[in-house]
Amino acid sequence: MKRTRSAALMLMAAIIVSGSVEAENITVYGLKGPSGLGMVRMFETPPKMEGYDIKIEALPSVDLMVARFISGDAKIGILPPNVAAKLNASGRPLAIAAVVGKGMLSFITTDTSVRSLTDLRGKEIYLAGQGATPDFVFRKILITSGINPEKDVSLRYSMAYPEMAQSLIAGRIMHAVLPEPFATMALMGKSTLRVPFDLQKEWSFSGGSPDYPMTVLVVDTRFAADKDALLNVLLASYQESVIWTVTNPTLAGVLAEKHGLGLKAAIAAASIPNSAYVFTLANDARGDLEALFRVFLDYAPSSIGGKLPNDSFYYNSE
Repeated sequence: MKRTRSAALMLMAAIIVSGSVEAENITVYGLKGPSGLGMVRMFETPPKMEGYDIKIEALPSVDLMVARFISGDAKIGILPPNVAAKLNASGRPLAIAAVVGKGMLSFITTDTSVRSLTDLRGKEIYLAGQGATPDFVFRKILITSGINPEKDVSLRYSMAYPEMAQSLIAGRIMHAVLPEPFATMALMGKSTLRVPFDLQKEWSFSGGSPDYPMTVLVVDTRFAADKDALLNVLLASYQESVIWTVTNPTLAGVLAEKHGLGLKAAIAAASIPNSAYVFTLANDARGDLEALFRVFLDYAPSSIGGKLPNDSFYYNSE
């Protein structure tokens, strides 16, 4: 035992002298597309902390992000709020650290007869992501306005967001609900497209909170407990990136294209002022999150695991 301990101490001394201690690899996962735009400065200048080699990686889909969290490869990354809640309910030790993106949906149309929600009766409206946040937010808004989404309108889910934007521009469809930057893409592409009402205000009128979260930063709770100092560095870096992105949309657009987020610089830059990139710590955002989760409970309880998440789902960074 003495010989083994002595050898170990000699090895440690040699490592310290040589300065060859290996840094621990940490990856912060974002998503390609608008969800990752708020963290774009982190791609250009990753956060630094002694003892860690911190990388930023953008995944192409939510499904792949979910798989990384389930496998344990991902310790911190961004997800839609309902997906994070469902993973937590399934037993994954995950918590929301912050809301990083809020409502950025627009109803876009070429129909000059549409001035308010009540004018949508009989219309064919395109959305993407059946069962996702935009779908349920829009349904809640319709119902509050006295419109039955199953009978009074025809909701279509056959197109992805880029195709919907192009179809609006080409005149193949007349009405769509689009998030940024695809709303900006459509509006820039055809002068007769218009936004007749504000969906964020309509959400507030419907009894929801003033706005609704669309993107959250999620952390593995074991990682948070073991590396709280590192996590604080990562959270600070994300917050700084959001502030920088909102303040410097043109430069942020350039970085989005440079780092392969799937957005052209001009479109990304033009969409940022119309977007809602924020950094709100989980405890401060809990009311908005629970207002949204209650809508999921009304329409599809299984989409958040059948119940409101408990206190442990809201990471306390203090």
